[in-house]
Amino acid sequence: MNMQEPDRYKTIKGSSVGYYKEKGSKFIARVFHVETEEEAKVFLLQMKKEYHDARHHCYAFRIRPENVFFRSSDDGEPSGTAGKPILNQILSAELFNVMVVVTRYFGGTKLGVPGLIRAYKTATLEAFSVAEMVTLTITRTMTLFFDYPQMNDIMRIVKEERLQVLKQDFTLQCELTLNVERNREKDVAEKFKRIHGLTVK
Repeated sequence: MNMQEPDRYKTIKGSSVGYYKEKGSKFIARVFHVETEEEAKVFLLQMKKEYHDARHHCYAFRIRPENVFFRSSDDGEPSGTAGKPILNQILSAELFNVMVVVTRYFGGTKLGVPGLIRAYKTATLEAFSVAEMVTLTITRTMTLFFDYPQMNDIMRIVKEERLQVLKQDFTLQCELTLNVERNREKDVAEKFKRIHGLTVK
């Protein structure tokens, strides 16, 4: 097994919400499961629409456990008081494929830098505390091209290795797309490659 990189990662299922109030200001934190930056943008727009009368929609997200990509925004709050505290909570919870948007309704009293950091951090933690956390395995897709006579041998390996079939097309040439755990990818590919006349992509 490859020990350099962990093959499992934590994320959340669905979405959750957390609240925090201070000196009349209301902070609403929404957590979403996202797989891409595009999905993150969609949720941000959704929040801006839903809370269209709010002053700030600060956010952070972290996606892709393999080649990590993250971003955060203070959306008009003093630099480093919103996006960063939100992102830090994502990092300390070791979560991936997660988007947090914290919407702020200003209550008329300024909270100052420490107050803002505390508010954005606490609202995020509140949302995490009710989120459904799950641990997933990093997977890769593998596509096999073969002829009918090889079908039984291939299906036997699929069954033995308990592989998930994503797509199958048995029209002219047989094509099978599988989901394979990253740390088993090489071993599984080797097994398939022993079958004569099979192409693995």
